[in-house]
Amino acid sequence: MSRTDVVQLLYIVAFALFIYGLMGLTGPRTAVRGNRIAALGMAIAVIATLLIPGMGNWGLIILGVAIGTAVGIPAARQVKMTAMPQMVALFNGVGGGAVALIAWVEFRHTAGYADEPTYVAIFSLFAAIVGSVSFWGSNIAFAKLQEILPGRPITVGPGRTQQALNLALLLVAVACAVAIVGGSDAEGLMIVLLLAAAVLGNFVVLPIGGADMPVVISLLNAFTGLSAAATGVALNNTALIVAGMIVGASGSILTNLMAQAMNRSIPSIVAGGFGGVITTGGTTDDGVERVVRSTSASDAAVQMAYANRVVIVPGYGMAVAQAQHAVREMTKMLEAKGIEVSFAIHPVAGRMPGHMNVLLAEADVPYEQLKEMDEANAEFGRTDVSLVIGANDVTNPDARNKADSPIYGMPILNVDESASVIVLKRSMNSGFAGIDNPLFYNDKTAMLFGDAKASVGEITEELKAL
Repeated sequence: MSRTDVVQLLYIVAFALFIYGLMGLTGPRTAVRGNRIAALGMAIAVIATLLIPGMGNWGLIILGVAIGTAVGIPAARQVKMTAMPQMVALFNGVGGGAVALIAWVEFRHTAGYADEPTYVAIFSLFAAIVGSVSFWGSNIAFAKLQEILPGRPITVGPGRTQQALNLALLLVAVACAVAIVGGSDAEGLMIVLLLAAAVLGNFVVLPIGGADMPVVISLLNAFTGLSAAATGVALNNTALIVAGMIVGASGSILTNLMAQAMNRSIPSIVAGGFGGVITTGGTTDDGVERVVRSTSASDAAVQMAYANRVVIVPGYGMAVAQAQHAVREMTKMLEAKGIEVSFAIHPVAGRMPGHMNVLLAEADVPYEQLKEMDEANAEFGRTDVSLVIGANDVTNPDARNKADSPIYGMPILNVDESASVIVLKRSMNSGFAGIDNPLFYNDKTAMLFGDAKASVGEITEELKAL
């Protein structure tokens, strides 16, 4: 068996592990194992690449792997779950940036693809544009999630002006690519292409409101995968092609599913979504003062202790307070009293896909207790108490009832159909989308103000005394 045959065999093993690892990510119980299997596949793919006949620069490759390992492992181990969306955005952006840099290096190395087949230039330039958009867009997503930039949409003008500018930038990048494919080897064209794509990446994500951010992260992830696959075609690297297509396809499917869960199209999200219209609470449109009914941990404990069914609705507020373990202790106490407890999970709760599922799995909440939106909504009508922990936008009845609301038409968790609702919040500030929630003023709703972890701990202590 020749070295080439060994390389191809190792690649096949690596791809099988990629796919098997991805299958493990379908549930919290198998997610860790799935990640490890996929990581093993990537290690085998790297070894196979090093064994390719004629492969040089082993020292530089090993140095790059060592630097990436030294940065990536500590960062991944030390990041808090509340900051995981930011890290996902940042790591995803690094992949897109790497692809764009590879395209630039190949352009210089081949004198503008002068001696390369046309398809190599096309795929390389596609990777350069999409990878650059992904890198810079991911940086903006990171800055918004980290609150370095405001979560609200930031535009350079009215919607049509913003869209026209984005289209112009895309046309500039494509025109440069066409000129390069046509035979121009002017490096200035490549630099203009990368700069136009970079500005486009910024301008595409800046106008997107915070509530759309989970969809945006998934979309940028798909972009990075597609750009990596294109680079693999240009470099004739099977590992990049397969890994990139897996990431691109899975990211595209997830993006579409999440957009459907919000009853919005992907183009409407990219064009600039809701999240920028900040409405104030306290009064109605007619100027009538609205009343908020507050409660105490003791009263909340009594209310849940005498319930038959309690549904917990987690949101980003639970993540910020790191309250998932305290919530798990509270649910154990409720279950010990014979109370049926479940969790209602909205597809875009939190700030990245599956954020709530990951947090609750970390606290050993049984997977069977996690109910997706459709299943949960069917049960709210027979629920005695819904406990909302920091979930604002995904429980907002305006999405059903108010046609002029920015979130009108978005499917929500119908917690207002419960017999009673308890909302844990720090204050009456609006959620990440910047939209006031009339649920908080509902006659059946009681507000428990304070840090979510501390509030849940107090409720648990009160339950012990009942």
